Amino acid sequence: MALACLLGSVLAPHLVAAQEPDLIFRKSTVFRLLTPNDKLATYGIDDPVVDGVACHYTVPEKGGVAGTLGVAEQTSDVSLSCRQYGPIKIKEKFDQGDVVYRERRSLIFKKMQIVRGCDAKRNVLVYMVYTDKLVDGSPKNSTSTVPIQPWGQTGEAVKCADWLNK
Repeated sequence: MALACLLGSVLAPHLVAAQEPDLIFRKSTVFRLLTPNDKLATYGIDDPVVDGVACHYTVPEKGGVAGTLGVAEQTSDVSLSCRQYGPIKIKEKFDQGDVVYRERRSLIFKKMQIVRGCDAKRNVLVYMVYTDKLVDGSPKNSTSTVPIQPWGQTGEAVKCADWLNK
């Protein structure tokens, strides 16, 4: 049973992440002579439920021996920016705080999550990125908003409140 729980905690973050993020670019932040440098990496991801919205996030990636072997615990510093890039079409109802994307940030216990909500009063999609850990999470987070606007000649904008589960 303990083995099943351990495997579940390792594999569960990848079940939500149906898509792999697109690496946009990396920049070195700490030079290391014999092992890979520490870097900042910027990725792009499309919202799987909302067509026309993309989020870009930047995360630190540790180099060194531990980073190379994939056992380094990554820091919780993450920045996020989401934008409308085409007509918005919401494909299914969603709950406040639904996970858009999730990835591991340590070997077992830490994960980064991008979640979505709807500010119904202002008709704005709200995205938040944060990291959590089985025992001790982090208050570090970043928020980005996407006001839902008509696109081109498409007419009236979608209302995100119409797509919230009640």
